[in-house]
Amino acid sequence: MTAHSHAVVWLDHTQAKVLFFNADDDSVATVRAKSSPSHVHTKAGSVSGAHLHGDATYFAEIAATLAPARTFLVVGPSTAREEFTGYLRGLRPDLAVRLAGSEPLDKESDGQLLAYGRLYFHRYDRMTPQR
Repeated sequence: MTAHSHAVVWLDHTQAKVLFFNADDDSVATVRAKSSPSHVHTKAGSVSGAHLHGDATYFAEIAATLAPARTFLVVGPSTAREEFTGYLRGLRPDLAVRLAGSEPLDKESDGQLLAYGRLYFHRYDRMTPQR
């Protein structure tokens, strides 16, 4: 298996796509939450005030999937990405130090997500001293 130096993970509260890549190769892994309701978020001021928060088991599985990456970017359309980065900072500081950033991004195809990650890390690598 080829070693990949970077990864970009797109996630919401139900699924995460992790794309690993280097200059010549890429691969993808998908992590799904074990239990997710069909309706994740209701309007503010609703009677129930229902809002799904991050599942620690789901986040742990994403973190385990990301472990081989030297650096990674977390993207997504919802609060899930911020909850996940908070999880990393609190419970997985070993991975949090490899977090390059967290960006809002609507759902993209794998090819678009890979292109976004390659462009992001092309700029990131030029600006960051090698460790």
